[in-house]
Parts: sequence; C-alpha cells; structure tokens
Amino acid sequence: MEPSPAPGPERLFDAHRLPGDGFLLLALLLYAPVGFCLLVLRLFLGIHVFLVSCALPDSVFRRTYALRFVVRTMCAVLGLVARQEGAGLRDPRVRVLISNHVTPFDHNIVNLLTTCSTPLLNSPPSFVCWSRGFMEVDRRVELVESLKRFCASTRLPPTPLLLFPEEEATNGREGLLHFSSWPFSIQDVVQPLTLQVQRPLVSVTVSDASWVSELLWSLFVPFTVYQVRWLHPVRRQLGEENEEFALRVQQLVAKELGQTGTRLTPADKAEHMKRQRHPRLRPQLAQSSFPPSPGPPPDLQLATLAQRVKEVLPHVPLGVIQRDLARTGCVDLTITNLLEGAVAFMPEDITEGTQSLPTAPAPKLSDHATLAQRLSCKVGI
Repeated sequence: MEPSPAPGPERLFDAHRLPGDGFLLLALLLYAPVGFCLLVLRLFLGIHVFLVSCALPDSVFRRTYALRFVVRTMCAVLGLVARQEGAGLRDPRVRVLISNHVTPFDHNIVNLLTTCSTPLLNSPPSFVCWSRGFMEVDRRVELVESLKRFCASTRLPPTPLLLFPEEEATNGREGLLHFSSWPFSIQDVVQPLTLQVQRPLVSVTVSDASWVSELLWSLFVPFTVYQVRWLHPVRRQLGEENEEFALRVQQLVAKELGQTGTRLTPADKAEHMKRQRHPRLRPQLAQSSFPPSPGPPPDLQLATLAQRVKEVLPHVPLGVIQRDLARTGCVDLTITNLLEGAVAFMPEDITEGTQSLPTAPAPKLSDHATLAQRLSCKVGI
C-alpha cells in the first residue's frame, strides 16, 4: 500500500474561524449571548490572575507546586484546561523539550504542567514579550549560544527550554511543518512531547489571526482543552547531523499524533496566507477571454524582490526574506527589519553554504541610508 501524500498548506492552516456546517453555526449564534457574558467575566478574572502572578517572585511560582496547581485551576475557570499523559516519562535531567505548535499559548499551558522557559523568536524583548510568559533573550549575542549557556547553567532547580521547531502554528489536525535544525544543536538529548488542542464551535487557530484575537476567542468559548503527552527522551546518534536529528524527532512526533511530517516551512505559510487574501485573482484570470495584463505574476514578483534583498544581505536566508516581504510588501522596510533585528533568522555562511547561529547586528546610519537609496518600495505585493 502506497503512503498517502503529504498534506498541502490548505490542510495545515484554517482560513476561517466560524464553522461551515449550518447546524454548528446556528448553535454558535444561540450560544453567543452566553459567550459574551463569559468573555467579560473572564477578562475581569484574567486581569486579577495576571496581577497576582506578576506580584509573586518568579522563583516562588516555579518552585511551589501548590501555587502552580492554584494557577492551573484558575486557568481552567478562564476556559483553558490543561491535561497530560505519561507524566512519569518526564526526565528532569533533559534540558531541551521539543513540541509541535498549535496556538500562541502552548508555552503557557506546558509551563502549568512543568517548569520551562521559551524564547520569543520573532520580536525583540519588550513588556508584551514578558507579559506573555516568554523568556527574554539578549539579541546582541547569538541566540543558540545564549540558549546553550542557559542550559549549561547550574541553577537549582534546573529550568528546561521548551522549543517549537516548526516556528509557526498549524491547526494541529493534518500534519507538521518542517522542523528547524537549530533547536537540536543546543544539546544531544531532547525530550519530545505532543500537543493536541480541542475547542467546541469554532476553529482552534486561524492562520492570519493575532494572539490577541486568539485570547479573546479562548475566553469566549466554553473551554479549550490542551492535551499534552510526554514521550521518551531521544538521544543524538553517533555522527548524526542536526538536520537528521530534527527529521527523526519530527517523524516520531508525527507518528504519535497520527499525522504526517511535511517539508513545508513558515515561508510556505506566508505564501498561503497571501493567496488567501486574494482568492479571486486566479479565477478571474481563468475566466477572462482577454489576455492578462503585462507584468510579472505575484509569485514571480515576490521572488524578484526577495532576490534583490538577497543581493544586499546575502547572509539572510531566502525563506526569511520572502516571509517578511509577503507581510510588509516593501523592500526597504524588509531590509530595515532585518538590519534592526526585528526579524529573527539564522545567518547563512556565505563562503561554505552552511548555517551559523542567528544574529542581527545593528546597522550604521550611513549604511542604512545607502541601502535605502539602492532599493525602494516602488512595487507592492
């Protein structure tokens, strides 16, 4: 029997929040008044939970199991229910935890079950980063080196890292994105875990939704259940490269979830989202009896602009450039984001073609002015 083909991006990312079934849509409309009341009440309670957690020292919260249980119970009142299976498999000696990514709050849920820290990769340290429970990483040093030093620290009790190699969230039903290799370069032993999220009436996550809208929907629905399943630790084999190690763990997690490990990347998600924003472009071209207007198609246009940025910043991966271009639609703005560290990436070794560790040095004003003169925003995406 031939294996089923890997799912495409249209199956990994939900485009619409509301259900397509008429009966479920009617049930959602009937539930809406109750949902709005829950939203207001939970917002009030959630603010108090946040203020209490901010007032307590971080060390007290991490070391006191009873306090974590209280916070877990309060989160259940807010509609966020955390469950786990195979807790006995959790090895406290392993400092790197690997999980699939479904919602913007996966790290918060896992942190309710076990102490862990997660760095925020796509934005600099800020109050929002801290308030969402992310670990603040010094962007002036290389990311992987910083995380290696964090894992090698002798603090007691040890705090493991929770990393999401997919780097983008999926709907959690069909398949996994390609696992980046850099999380597997930190240590030779990792412990994978699987995460499944279920929610009634509406989709768990939508591809182009912000974390604020995801939070509001979580407070609106009756409950959202996060099911965490611990797997056995996985050790790097002799002579195994980071990419091979990442692929092996990806296939293990996909098998436990009953899904498929794909080669799709966050750049493919960005391209899919761009096509979702313009769903009528292709049908109109197909139905029109007139020849299309001159000019490159959107895909070729994006590739051309990305290549122009690549010529100026050859150490930036092409997928990172395309993803940010699809979001900004501006060459100069993308260059600014890359130079100022607003977009995290793993620089490529220009001479050997290998990847080094992520860093984004701040540019000089004269350099930025030169780049702005060379490239402009004459073409939008």
